[in-house]
Amino acid sequence: MGTRKVDTDAALVEALRRDNPEAPELLVETFGDRVYRLALRITGSNEDAEEAAQDALWTAARKIHTFKGESAFGSWLYRIAANAAYQKLRARKAKAHEVALDDVLPSLDGDGQHFEPMDDWSNRVDEQTLQGELRHVLTDAIDALPDDYRTALVLHDVEGLSNPDIAASLGISLPAVKSRVHRSRLFVRKRLAEYMKSA
Repeated sequence: MGTRKVDTDAALVEALRRDNPEAPELLVETFGDRVYRLALRITGSNEDAEEAAQDALWTAARKIHTFKGESAFGSWLYRIAANAAYQKLRARKAKAHEVALDDVLPSLDGDGQHFEPMDDWSNRVDEQTLQGELRHVLTDAIDALPDDYRTALVLHDVEGLSNPDIAASLGISLPAVKSRVHRSRLFVRKRLAEYMKSA
């Protein structure tokens, strides 16, 4: 029998379950910034991110009895936060300009493999002057993704959520998650490659 990994937030979870009056404050202290940053990456709006983060923390405190402990508390909270942020996006009537991914993706053959060679610019990434600029280009590329794709990429590559967690969080299928993450990575990589060619 394998040993169960102890959740580092077990004391916080227990305090929330016991309705300890200090527990909500501890929840905000422990996760407030991380939940806000996640919501900001998804929504791209300070106001929406703030509201989504508050909603998520409030929901987690109120619905702590639904947390079964099958995953880490942090993962459970991130799913709630991602869902809150994603709902803010969907509620927004005016959509920001969206990029047609097919216009910018590398060419793929019938099996979904690249047939356009990708330049290897990895050795230049260490150049000190490029690092700050690259971070800016990377952020811009992620921000340029359509909302659905950006959300999947951020949850997977930035927050480290599993594909099944993302699927459950966003209410989409597992293949849709994999496709969105894959296509988003290709888009971001192409943007970086274009920048490296011109740098």
